[in-house]
Amino acid sequence: MAKVFDYITEELQNFIATQHLFFVGSAPLSPIGHVNLSPKGLDCFRILSPQKVAYLDLTGSGNETSAHLQENGRITFMFCAFNKSPLILRLYGQGYTILPSSPDWHSLYSLFPQLPGTRQIIVADIERVQTSCGFGVPLYEYQGQRQNLVTWANKKGEQEIKAYQQQKNLLSIDGLSTPLNT
Repeated sequence: MAKVFDYITEELQNFIATQHLFFVGSAPLSPIGHVNLSPKGLDCFRILSPQKVAYLDLTGSGNETSAHLQENGRITFMFCAFNKSPLILRLYGQGYTILPSSPDWHSLYSLFPQLPGTRQIIVADIERVQTSCGFGVPLYEYQGQRQNLVTWANKKGEQEIKAYQQQKNLLSIDGLSTPLNT
């Protein structure tokens, strides 16, 4: 059932390209720290090479992934087929955060939709690619992307978004510093 690859094959790249939703998992080193799992959409995932991926990260109520990456780099992405043939795909890797002040920002940012509230880009070097059957994943029909986050960020404006990030995104829920706090 499960298959393991050293890189994202062309077939798996095509599978990723058809997905409207992916999940990002990360965790602190502390055994009592909180594991984070976040759903993502809005066409924000890109395959940079068969062993490197990135996603555009928008401002949210927390910044757990970025804090965990700064501490230990561990990250997992998961894609599930909710229609057609069942499949679960996990990408395991070491990640890092690219901020708008980084020299790499403009070359990466140009690959994504220009969305209000953009906070950072998460990049990961993929070490393990694993598929599993997905037989237990229910069938769902895609209806479209929610625009709530985009509407919220547009309403706030750039200055209020920056203030929000300073208030809510500098520390993880476990007190770990994020790259925004440097």
